[in-house]
Amino acid sequence: MLWSLFKIILFVTAIALLTLGAGFLMETEGGIRIAIGATEYNLEPLQAVIAGVLLVVAIWLAIIVLGLLVAFIRFVNGDETAISRYFDRSRERKGYEALAEGMIALASGEGSTAMSKASRAEKYLHRPELTNLLTAQAAEMTGDKRKAGEVYRRLLKDERTQFVGVRGIMKQKLAEGDTETAMKLAQKAFALKPRHTETQDVLLGLQARHNDWSGARKTLGAKLKYGDLPRDVHKRRDAVLALSEAKGVLNEGNDIKAREAAIEANRLSPDLVPAAVMAARTYIEQGKPRYASRVLIKAWSAQPHPDIAAAFAEIVPDETPAERLVRFRALTKHRDGDPETRMLLTELNIAAENYTEARKALGDLPEVLPSQRALTLLAAIERGEGADDQTVRALLARAVTAPRGPQWVCDNCNHVHAAWTPICDGCQGFDTLAWKPAPETDHAMQGGAEMLPLIVGEAEAADATTELLDPEDGPKDDVLEAELVDADSDGPEETDAPKP
Repeated sequence: MLWSLFKIILFVTAIALLTLGAGFLMETEGGIRIAIGATEYNLEPLQAVIAGVLLVVAIWLAIIVLGLLVAFIRFVNGDETAISRYFDRSRERKGYEALAEGMIALASGEGSTAMSKASRAEKYLHRPELTNLLTAQAAEMTGDKRKAGEVYRRLLKDERTQFVGVRGIMKQKLAEGDTETAMKLAQKAFALKPRHTETQDVLLGLQARHNDWSGARKTLGAKLKYGDLPRDVHKRRDAVLALSEAKGVLNEGNDIKAREAAIEANRLSPDLVPAAVMAARTYIEQGKPRYASRVLIKAWSAQPHPDIAAAFAEIVPDETPAERLVRFRALTKHRDGDPETRMLLTELNIAAENYTEARKALGDLPEVLPSQRALTLLAAIERGEGADDQTVRALLARAVTAPRGPQWVCDNCNHVHAAWTPICDGCQGFDTLAWKPAPETDHAMQGGAEMLPLIVGEAEAADATTELLDPEDGPKDDVLEAELVDADSDGPEETDAPKP
């Protein structure tokens, strides 16, 4: 309100001053005389002031027109001017609008629309580092792999988008099954961005699939360094890689390096069963039975496993069953309630022909947790105690259809493996195998074919085996086979070592 009043007063004051000034000029005598050749102009004071104002306005307009003319000439010549900047802003606005519409179309699953919008955006923006990314993703969405590959190769020319181009081509090669080229590209992408988690995982998986264990351990170390992997998980996976490296070196004939790698793998992860077994056998070869026992006992305390028991038996291969039973107490006193420990004690007592202790060790395992191995051990005990054939055959018949018990099973895809491997044969997952009961499948009969001759006779067993088992089923259970042989004989024979 006050400001409006002030402006009114100011306006009235200015008009009053102009009026007074005009009146003063009109009353003033004299003027300005301008002579141009033979022509003479006489201007009174008021006329002179008006003429001066008009002259200033004319000069100002002339300068503006001259500037516009110069700007037009520079625009035509290609120089940057206000006019060119105006048109540039207009094109930039249209380009970013097209780019935004393309991104929306891509998010909506409209690949063809996204590609056309990307082309329009490139026409206005000339920013290939932006539009090529949109084009490549749209081409992949529409299934145009050739177009996507061309765009990814164009991205390789710019340092800012080189990683994106390498990663895109790497994914295409993986989809095509060209893992060798994909691994080279993954190494290049890892060199460009070692912190990129997805690239680390892809490279680690490819190195493991190609048995590049040394390179895989370096990649795993990078994951730990950049904080993408917990330290305990790193130790476990590093142990798996060290064990795989040891097996590879052993296959090449370098025993010394293989032994060192096996011991290193066991040091990193004492509960990794294959590493413990390999390290123990390394110590046995070096004449260090105490070290071998210590490694196996520690592994058994973490995870009882038949392979550990077999390696423990190899420490003293020529001992009697009675001596072995005594020595194995150092192992069986750990995890004494575990089913594996109970079955191991049962085997040792059967080998020593102590069927009373064998039955005591086995307990109610065949009823509570029936498996092919537990039921076969019970059949061997019955046979050793003089039970009739009908009783033994009844137990063996139950064993045919019983679960096999714990096996190496992939946590991701539940694929069952006959032996431990660092890479799952089913899903190619790394370090996904666990020793646990396998899920129920159509292969529940697996491992029971060798019992059929004891149940139905030789001739009928051949036909039954063909009908019940697939020829490509996995390996048979060694303990099952051994105990069946014992069950069919007059008494159990002494063995050098309990079989896993």
